[in-house]
Amino acid sequence: MSSSLDLLPASDEAADGSASLAQIAYDRIFDAIQTGRFAPGARIKETELTAWLSMSRTPVRDALVRLSGEGLLRHEAYRGIVIASLDRQMVVELFLAREALEGAAAGLAARYADEAEVAALQALIELERGVAGDPVAGARYNRKFHAEIYVCAHNRYLLTPLRALWSQMALVTRQTRRSQGRSDEALREHEAIVAAIAARDPVAAEAAARQHIRAAQKALLTDWIEARP
Repeated sequence: MSSSLDLLPASDEAADGSASLAQIAYDRIFDAIQTGRFAPGARIKETELTAWLSMSRTPVRDALVRLSGEGLLRHEAYRGIVIASLDRQMVVELFLAREALEGAAAGLAARYADEAEVAALQALIELERGVAGDPVAGARYNRKFHAEIYVCAHNRYLLTPLRALWSQMALVTRQTRRSQGRSDEALREHEAIVAAIAARDPVAAEAAARQHIRAAQKALLTDWIEARP
């Protein structure tokens, strides 16, 4: 499974010590944003991050520059660096783009994935099933699952836009999978995608992937409305 998509957390990529400190800092901060430890609108301070990560300021600063470039952080007058947030229309646009691109990726995966790649997807389903009830681990395997589908598509020109979309997904992933009911549904949707890929049915694979993204969007917007005062 490739880590070149930058979708995987530091605990997976840096296990062999190969990741740079800046990459580790990026992954740790990204993971904190995705899991809600750093909430949208929250202020973060470079000095506090260096203490939390036990790193010097240089790799932390490099990570912050990268996260800012991806739209996950913004600079506000008198406040400094804050976690970015998405409004409802931005979320709708994000999911429409994901539906189109991830549907295409799943369809291509049904055509071009080799047997080892299909087996890797099936193994990820089992791993995801094994962490049911753990939202942090579930989010991690969800990212791995989608990253593997992109690899299975064997289309380099899909990777850059998908990577950009997944950077923005860090701002909303916690909401879309926070309920156990939605997590169970998402797992069944993943199973349907993999079944279609394994059956070499690109039409069914694309349809299953599109339905999965639509369901995630619906769950998020429902939670959004219910959370409003």
